[in-house]
Amino acid sequence: MTDPERRTRLLASAAVTLRGLSDVLVPLGAAFAHAGHELFLVGGSVRDAVLGRLSGDLDFTTDARPDQVSALLSGWADAQWDTGIDFGTISARKGDQIVEITTFRADSYDRVSRNPQVVFGESLDDDLVRRDFTINAMAVRIGPDGPADFCDPLDGLTALLAGVIDTPATPQESFDDDPLRMLRAVRFVSQLGFRVAPRVFDAITDMAGQIERITAERVRAELDKMILGEHPLEAIDLMVDTGLAERVLPEVPGMKLTIDEHHQHKDVYQHSLTVLKQAIDLEVGDPDLVLRWAALLHDIGKPATRRHEPGGGVSFHHHEVVGAKMVRKRMRALKYPKAVVDDVSQLVFLHLRFHGYGDGSWTDSAVRRYVTDAGDLLDRLHKLVRADCTTRNKRRARRLQDNYDHLEQRIADLKEAEDLDRVRPDLDGNAIMELLGLQPGPQVGQAWRFLKELRLDRGPLTRDEAEQALREWWAATSER
Repeated sequence: MTDPERRTRLLASAAVTLRGLSDVLVPLGAAFAHAGHELFLVGGSVRDAVLGRLSGDLDFTTDARPDQVSALLSGWADAQWDTGIDFGTISARKGDQIVEITTFRADSYDRVSRNPQVVFGESLDDDLVRRDFTINAMAVRIGPDGPADFCDPLDGLTALLAGVIDTPATPQESFDDDPLRMLRAVRFVSQLGFRVAPRVFDAITDMAGQIERITAERVRAELDKMILGEHPLEAIDLMVDTGLAERVLPEVPGMKLTIDEHHQHKDVYQHSLTVLKQAIDLEVGDPDLVLRWAALLHDIGKPATRRHEPGGGVSFHHHEVVGAKMVRKRMRALKYPKAVVDDVSQLVFLHLRFHGYGDGSWTDSAVRRYVTDAGDLLDRLHKLVRADCTTRNKRRARRLQDNYDHLEQRIADLKEAEDLDRVRPDLDGNAIMELLGLQPGPQVGQAWRFLKELRLDRGPLTRDEAEQALREWWAATSER
């Protein structure tokens, strides 16, 4: 199929997609047109419509000023609110559909922060040329009858057909205005499977340090969208190759260990990308943010723990412990919620635990501790451990998977026999205090922990067995 044919086909497909939104587009277009104003669907909404993947909120731009937009929406929307009235944006809801309408902008930037000096524009072209990438600088005129003209003054459709991410102005100007656009380019590589234009790659490489003008919260938001995309491996490679990762996630390029002819081991960086890919393949349903971060970062402790052993070997003793601490430090710096930090770091800490299973020495107690330590993360831990098998030795890979199948079966059998999801002592705090004649205090906690360890070791006990064990422990403790 020739490019003109593809263009025609994509635009026809977009038209069909947008006709499905007539109940929103027609009344809005009519309201603005009757008031003498222009209205355009714009940005990601148009890009996604052309790609046949339109979903979520709809973005519009108009020559109407914010107070005029608000007045026009009042007769249509179920509710409206100021998303950023200082920036010319009003949001509204009609049924389940959210729309965001922004007055034409022709901003300038101070190039110290990423905050624009807001200037309302006079034309659609003014608005489109200030956008981040040409694939986001296409528009569709919305008239009284709904979608009308396709507007593409910056030839975004050609870039879309080629799968190329490029900037309307020079990338240096664009990234000077807003350095976050460098990470947005990376994010679109992941979400769309596109590549950046060579000049964009060069500009990111030269200007990576400018990302330090951006707050940690905004960096984190883009990194999450990147890792949750359909093509995160290519995006991570782009971050590393341009040096952007050194500024926002230096532990990832730090996994690129030098490998000489005398000390052979897997390239930790490439291994981690493979583990990420395999973890994604094991996902069921929506992308799993915690699993994906744990898969990418599970071995970040290896560079700090690498030791050359006699005979040419290499060891990484306790890299899971070091790695978990590194994960906590980096994710806290990026302002992640505590729950995410805890979950990712715990998966990194536990990811090697299984590898002691294959020698047949795990007791039921060891299985209980594995399940208890994983807690709510057990299903993710199953996936991470399976994804961490990247050996090319088919026999070894099969043995590892068989061993994990066996461990999962043992877990299932124990769960059927006892409450393995919530292992608690067989006596609660009140029973402990009554039996030992204690008042609330540290000794009750010590007794509770003893019974918890006993429960993990021996499984469920009868009340008589638990009381007898507690008396014996208390007597031995009192003698010391």
